[in-house]
Amino acid sequence: MHMMLNVVADEEGVGAAVLIRSCAPISGLEEIQERRGQKTDKPILLTGPGKVGQALGISTDWSHHPFYESGGLEILDGPELENILIGPRVGIDYALPEHVSAPWRFAIADTPWISAPKNTLKPR
Repeated sequence: MHMMLNVVADEEGVGAAVLIRSCAPISGLEEIQERRGQKTDKPILLTGPGKVGQALGISTDWSHHPFYESGGLEILDGPELENILIGPRVGIDYALPEHVSAPWRFAIADTPWISAPKNTLKPR
């Protein structure tokens, strides 16, 4: 139904990945707006994993793409972050209770670019 940006963070067969639920545009706002069909610079543009996938033009062609190689999508070092919010993951009510309530969702505090629900996130 939706393409999403899910970064696998371990070797094959190990369940370790990060779903990018939201992001803030750094560049390419016009292209993001065109892909999303919305002329706005408000967080609604990129607050949800399906929206992120659509905005970045994610398709199944990106499956198994190594992020450590130049070109296309890359993961780059950023500044050291403070003011991190943590909370439980979203939409995994089917999982084991200890996984449903585990603090595996992270966001940067003081930014409007956080996907819902925001009220489950607390300072680290």
